Amino acid sequence: MNEIPKKMCGVYLTGNGGFEKLEYRTDIDVPKPKAGEVLVKIGAAAVNNTDVNTRIGWYSKKVKEETNAGGATGFKEEVKDDGSWLGQAMVFPRIQGADGCGTIVAVGEGVSEDRVGERVLIRSVQERPSSQDGVECITFGSECDGTFAEYAAALSDEAFVIHSELSDKELATFPCSYATAENLVCRVGVKKDDVVLVTGASGGVGSALVQLVKIRGAKVIAVCEPDQAERVKGYGADEIIFRGESYIEKIGKMKVDVVLDMVAGNQWPEHLEILKKGGKYGVCGAIGGPLVELDVRTLYLKDLSLFGTTYQSKESFLNLISYIEDGKIKPVVAKEFPLKEIVKAQEAFLSKTLVGKIVLDVASE
Repeated sequence: MNEIPKKMCGVYLTGNGGFEKLEYRTDIDVPKPKAGEVLVKIGAAAVNNTDVNTRIGWYSKKVKEETNAGGATGFKEEVKDDGSWLGQAMVFPRIQGADGCGTIVAVGEGVSEDRVGERVLIRSVQERPSSQDGVECITFGSECDGTFAEYAAALSDEAFVIHSELSDKELATFPCSYATAENLVCRVGVKKDDVVLVTGASGGVGSALVQLVKIRGAKVIAVCEPDQAERVKGYGADEIIFRGESYIEKIGKMKVDVVLDMVAGNQWPEHLEILKKGGKYGVCGAIGGPLVELDVRTLYLKDLSLFGTTYQSKESFLNLISYIEDGKIKPVVAKEFPLKEIVKAQEAFLSKTLVGKIVLDVASE
């Protein structure tokens, strides 16, 4: 094992705002693992909505627009008091990065030295010891430093061993989006032969949802751009609806058992119209706009259930590990960038023209 340096390359988020708040540095102190922690040498990381949302302060209730409206420059609203996804003030500087794969190179007090050398995925949404009913949690790279650096410290219990022939870059696509997707599928309770509409099906979470719904033997109707249709079909989608087309016109009212959504936006009321009586709507994002119009009569007269999900259970993360090791799900890498080109990576992410995840090569730094 190579000697651990004192300094490392990484990206600081210095405040809420535009790309200018991302500062690539070569002189960041390598963290020392505390009691119960491990030090992970990061091989690769990946970009997620939460990275952009946190940078621009989109989680603040003062912001009403869709994510892309402030993706490059941030928002004019003052978001410093509630800009994090917990609705609290962010602490800066922060090393972001909820996704990553790497190798344990050191351990803190109380952790077995046998863990050194293990290849691991770090759970991106982590339960706190004080949690009631398992919903009090933090996001790796938001409330603590994450994977946009050569090394990251993580709780030993949150670093899960992975045995796979996939590369670090491929494995880095899984923790945040696939765990979010698996938790949503579990929480809503997708069953065999269900008809499931998946919005944003070309993105990281969306492409994961398509695969995870198919594992359960359900039918997938995927929403994406026309030029993304063939790749989305390749991940298991049975039917495609082009983004912007009317769900009611293409599918019909009361034809769908489950809607899995991360877009929200102006088209949101149609989701409830296409659901059958007793249908279920699950949401884990609102990139198309957080404010929607809800006719409560549709909700109760059709006996619908609505599920909002953020927290990811350890059980769903262990499911994910087993799916990867058994080859049941595929990594979807859209494009790779070196860590120092994080702004270009986020620009590509915000373009919404690519299928899958944007990966950051950290090992090459």
